[in-house]
Amino acid sequence: MTYEWLTPTPAERVRWDVDVLYGPWPRHHRDTDLAEVRERLARSPVERALALSTRGALFDAESGNAQTLRELADCPELLPVGTVDLRDAWGAQERIKGLHAAGVRFLRLFTVEQGAEPGFPGYRHVVDAALARGMVLLQDGDPRRFGPALAGRGARVIFLDLHTYLLGDFLLLARHEPGFMATTRLLSAPDSVERVVAAVGAGRLVFGSRTPFTDISPQTLRLRYARIGAADRDAIAGGNVEGLLEMLELPS
Repeated sequence: MTYEWLTPTPAERVRWDVDVLYGPWPRHHRDTDLAEVRERLARSPVERALALSTRGALFDAESGNAQTLRELADCPELLPVGTVDLRDAWGAQERIKGLHAAGVRFLRLFTVEQGAEPGFPGYRHVVDAALARGMVLLQDGDPRRFGPALAGRGARVIFLDLHTYLLGDFLLLARHEPGFMATTRLLSAPDSVERVVAAVGAGRLVFGSRTPFTDISPQTLRLRYARIGAADRDAIAGGNVEGLLEMLELPS
């Protein structure tokens, strides 16, 4: 079921979504182009998003990044995210250098699609290059596997696939890693958001929907009805991303 929104209430409003893609996707029943994704967002309570073309993850990082930068230049509500091919770590350093020069400060790592493990030399090389330029990592996969590889390095990381069942291990990591954050997308248990807020603070959560492959509405409703204070909800719905943008000296 797809929900239609009218004017969102303050409790429903989401200023930033950090997990938006457009283009083909292997596990989705059809391709969704940029125009359709923008239309979906316009009908939702989400106001702005970090986004990129899936071409960079699935086919070619260089042309995919170029496509993202070119097409999102005309989309004021979307902030471009870059990516690299972890199977070509040697060339990834130049990709990261070019992205940084173009003003991109978020790097999304597709370890699942590209078969990369946290102990692979190529993965470590890419992370080193990104962190050396102060970029924020959008990290897919199991945070129990990738978190320890990123710990102790002052990394700013948003884990995109934190599931409720993995929450205990994430909290153990996050209490020692101030730069570790995660999206609310898979925190489906009735008290998952509340547990994070109580244990390490609302500053560790951001909204991420994985539009268009997941419906936005149930996630906005989960955040709306979470038993947390208004200030904590506001931080998760956009304030934490705005803090990152300010740190990165990007317009929010």
